[in-house]
Amino acid sequence: MQKHPRAWVKLRWPRGQGPCGGDTRSVAQAGRQQPDGSPKDAWDKLSLQDGSAGDRQVLAGLSPRQRESRPRQREANSLLQRGKAHGLAGRRRGAHSDTEGSGALSGDVAFLLHRIFMRSISVLGSDKQIAKWIPLASQFQLIGSYAQTELGHGTYLQGLETTAVFDIATQEFILNTPKISAMKWWPGDMGRSATHTVVFAQLYIHGKCYGMHPFIVQIRSLQDHSLCPGIIAGDIGPKMSFEHIDNGYLMLQNVRVPRENMLNKFCEVQPDGTYARRGSQQINYFTMTTVRISLISDEVLIPLMKACTIAVRYSVVRRQSKLKPGEEEAKILDYQTQQEKLLPQLAAAYAFHFINNYLQELFEKGYREVQRKNFDTLPELHAFSSGFKAMVSQYCTSAVEICLRACGGHGYSLLSGLPSLYTKILASCIYEGENTVLLLQAARFLNKCFVAASAGRPVPPSVTYLAAVKPGKCPANKKSDFLSPHIYTEAYQHTAVRLVSSTAAKLQDLIQSGVKKHDAWNQCTVQLVQAAKAHCHYITVKNFAETVEKLKTEAGIQKVMKHLCDLFALHGIFSNAGVFLHDGYISGAQMDMVTASYLDLLAVIRKDAVPLVDAFDFTDKNLNSALGSYDGQVYQRLYEWAQKSPTNTQVNPAYERYLKPLLHNMRSKI
Repeated sequence: MQKHPRAWVKLRWPRGQGPCGGDTRSVAQAGRQQPDGSPKDAWDKLSLQDGSAGDRQVLAGLSPRQRESRPRQREANSLLQRGKAHGLAGRRRGAHSDTEGSGALSGDVAFLLHRIFMRSISVLGSDKQIAKWIPLASQFQLIGSYAQTELGHGTYLQGLETTAVFDIATQEFILNTPKISAMKWWPGDMGRSATHTVVFAQLYIHGKCYGMHPFIVQIRSLQDHSLCPGIIAGDIGPKMSFEHIDNGYLMLQNVRVPRENMLNKFCEVQPDGTYARRGSQQINYFTMTTVRISLISDEVLIPLMKACTIAVRYSVVRRQSKLKPGEEEAKILDYQTQQEKLLPQLAAAYAFHFINNYLQELFEKGYREVQRKNFDTLPELHAFSSGFKAMVSQYCTSAVEICLRACGGHGYSLLSGLPSLYTKILASCIYEGENTVLLLQAARFLNKCFVAASAGRPVPPSVTYLAAVKPGKCPANKKSDFLSPHIYTEAYQHTAVRLVSSTAAKLQDLIQSGVKKHDAWNQCTVQLVQAAKAHCHYITVKNFAETVEKLKTEAGIQKVMKHLCDLFALHGIFSNAGVFLHDGYISGAQMDMVTASYLDLLAVIRKDAVPLVDAFDFTDKNLNSALGSYDGQVYQRLYEWAQKSPTNTQVNPAYERYLKPLLHNMRSKI
């Protein structure tokens, strides 16, 4: 398929510059560029004006999109500039940070698994291994991958079938793929690019299995890039998206690696074959925890923010029908139905940005404990990374689809940029753990914590609310009460506690009635998934409200963020009314109040919609969208890009072979 004429291979922006925050320029400066990066003349003039006279002088010559944005531009600039201090406008680590030595290439240009290769070594490797391998990887003297998923096993890591047998005589591990289902399948960069990989395999010593462990394996020559002896590797073939990444397969046939190649920060095989563990077996899953957390910011949030930017900008350019007789056709964003499609997705983008910050802090705290050989935080980290990866990716995938459909027929065009965002984000629901399985892992943690809390035993701070059962009713008396964070936060907490506790009770009842534990668990899985989602949604709302509260010294930002927080929370109640009405905590009359407040907020946030997406600070080149460009020249850009399609610049190859004979044959009969 021919790609449209924009930048499809993206280079990393230098630190402190680029499309997603971190730039010291204002939104108006960072966003107003031509596709080639040159500034818009009209906007350059506009930025020099000060006051309404200057606005009137310049606005007459601006596009509809520019006229929409200009009256609130100073507010957008303030939102971005002050917001950066609070993490409001983009810590896009995967987009253009140069951490972990990933150099000049990132994101859509592949080598994503090279970073995970390095992260695995940094987290699981000894100081000696880090000193050896990280400098080589940082300088791209080798290209790494991460070989965990197999043809027959994905999320269930304990079921991996690749083997690593320790040979005491040679002080080597012998790695094998015992059957076709054990073949490594899907690792990025492995099909054609990687020279080395971290292979996860079942460790055997003297015939005893010690579980899954990571090994550094060279798969291609550093001289001519040919496959090493015993290695069978290649590309897995076409996919729905990610065609730029050479997802590969790997088979190992008696491949030997030295003893020192098993990552051994927390466990080691000594020369005599003695197995020594320093810490929890769960530490070998820690890389996956870090990947799932980073995935939220790198692969899920950015597509949603881009989709919101494209759809909102297009919706203030596109006009359809008349709201009032005698007036011109209305901008489609002025219709309540369009607002109800897009603005909750915009609020979600901010909510998930803040929950990403929360998860990063939780991870950093946990990692510090791991470095001190304290592994107590691992279950919580694993559960949160699993639950939020699942909840956020699922929510954002639906949100991107809503943005695409809200743009009508033009949204379906590849030139809009939305189809590629959708196919990219859709994959996030599947890779690094299938979402249903991940939610069940989070639910298992919640069930254990609920049982512990009910027995008066200590639980992690993030789940202490499970012990604070507050029977009763929602105290709201009027619709404005539902704009109070404590009102809707308590509603989410009540729902989460109810779902977790009722599912735990059902599980216990089944077991006590004689049903085996694994059968009882399987009979509760649908409700367990609901409970895990409710927990994640509650934490997201609570964190959003707490983040807004911390903005007291920034009244302008706080007001806008408060509106978004209210909208995100009320949208969740409005869209899941049955869950909140189930036990009568919220009454039917109160649900009518929720609906009224929710719909009122749409008109309020409509006024800030454009500066709120401008604050994401994507350049035109980074958005890669004919609909979402900063200048609003949607129709002109669609036509210009369409003209550059090869089908419009080449002679139709089908004419001579098919159309001409058909047309001439029909003409002869006429």
